[in-house]
Amino acid sequence: MALFGGINKKSTLKASIEQTTKARKNEGAKADQLFISAYQGFADVVKGDLAMGEALFNWGFALLHQAQTKDENESVKLYLDAISRFNFCLLVEPNHLGAAIDGGVAYMDLARIMNVNPDDELYVLAEEFFLNAERIQKGSAAYNLACIYALRRKDDACLDALELSKEYGSLPKAEDILNDVDLAKVKKAKWFTDFMEKMTAAPEPEVVDKNVVKYDAEGNVIGKKKKKKQYENEVDGVVYDAEGNIIRKIEPKGSLKTKVDVNDNNKDSKVTATTLKGK
Repeated sequence: MALFGGINKKSTLKASIEQTTKARKNEGAKADQLFISAYQGFADVVKGDLAMGEALFNWGFALLHQAQTKDENESVKLYLDAISRFNFCLLVEPNHLGAAIDGGVAYMDLARIMNVNPDDELYVLAEEFFLNAERIQKGSAAYNLACIYALRRKDDACLDALELSKEYGSLPKAEDILNDVDLAKVKKAKWFTDFMEKMTAAPEPEVVDKNVVKYDAEGNVIGKKKKKKQYENEVDGVVYDAEGNIIRKIEPKGSLKTKVDVNDNNKDSKVTATTLKGK
């Protein structure tokens, strides 16, 4: 199977190269169609190569972080190079979460540098990356989307995204949220302050119903203290504790106890013996 797979990939690669050559000789819609077909062929050749996908992601990751250390003029080219690596990574590994998230981050950073309108294509492309990340893993890029919606003053969408991020545990710390410049336009909105109050509120104490018995994995009652067995030592029918104090006396089995019955009609008392066993 591996042999046939290799042959098929070589054939696909050859066809894509030929399409690229034809595209260069044509113009307009026909050229575009040939280029698109060639791109798909190249993607099919590299798709599924885990090593290549991971290398491309880490390459883009390094470029992204280098760009964040440079001034605006130097950083633009680095951001664009990082984005191209993330795009290529997603061609190889369509479900690579890191590439989907960081590609959106790179576009957002670039949009801030260019100081473009929130509806600009750069933010649109960032949104597409984050939506792809959400497709791969729910909640993973919800906060990033909330930032874009805040910039556009889409309050309902922003709140929904924040709630989703909170639900899936990807929400940043409260301090980081309040200091996020992307959320500046919504920070004074009542729904936002209400959300932050709920987020930072202490959890309500758990109400414990004492009538409900809970058990651990071994079937023991949770919260119930086990009674320690008291030390006992019996000597000649007398039971002593560890300190030598008498706890109780044991009556020998079959012993006789006397019971006196007084007959009012007779002057003499009648004494009968009753055998009490086990008492």
